[in-house]
Amino acid sequence: MATVNFSVPDDVKEAFNVAYQGQNKSAVIADLMREAIERAERKQRSHDAILRIMDRRKHAPAITDDEIRAAREDGRP
Repeated sequence: MATVNFSVPDDVKEAFNVAYQGQNKSAVIADLMREAIERAERKQRSHDAILRIMDRRKHAPAITDDEIRAAREDGRP
């Protein structure tokens, strides 16, 4: 198992120690790091998806408002 060292403001350290008093702080930190990694990965996937959508839109045929309106009307019962 690896050891990591981070500098944090004193108030954050104190609040963390109060919030997680009596718990295995190394395990808590590891869980928080896993959550942060998952959040960063989701953010990256979302960013990548947006880029793919924007790229596809560059190649999509242009449709006028009238064509969209007509398609909506044709699709209604």
